[in-house]
Amino acid sequence: MRLASCGLCNKQPKWRSRKICFCEKREEEPLNRNILRKRVCCYAMAGKGVGSMAKAVAEYQYPWREKLVKYKDELAKGVWGYWDLGAWKPLSISARQRARLRKEVLLAGEDWPYDPERKEMKTRRKGHKCDRISAEKRENTAKLMEKMPQMLLDYKKRRWQKKMKEEDKGKL
Repeated sequence: MRLASCGLCNKQPKWRSRKICFCEKREEEPLNRNILRKRVCCYAMAGKGVGSMAKAVAEYQYPWREKLVKYKDELAKGVWGYWDLGAWKPLSISARQRARLRKEVLLAGEDWPYDPERKEMKTRRKGHKCDRISAEKRENTAKLMEKMPQMLLDYKKRRWQKKMKEEDKGKL
């Protein structure tokens, strides 16, 4: 790849991979603002070889169907590995390859059944436990206070019955 020099500074970019030169020559923005910008210049000139290589790269597609068939049994064993006769065995496919295969399958609109099922999220309450408990206790107290007159009547009735039983035993 041959790089063109800049029209303003006649410099070439420092790196071959860099396609843009940021010149130190600055120009003011319109509307008379004092904000200065770097001027962007120096675009790379691509040769015929680079164009044909870019076309070949664009036409190449990751062979996910073949890879899916090849690693089908391995992917079914788990995401990270599996226990085999009491020993942990990692998968023969790396996590990067697995992620790329998964991405290509999902981009093609296919289904990816090899993800582990998601666990339920913990519904953890925030705040201090004593505050939560005291609120629950207040609610419980309010309910019990509504029942209080009936509870007192039941208590008096039980005491009266117990007293009557003791008197009956004393008379006999």
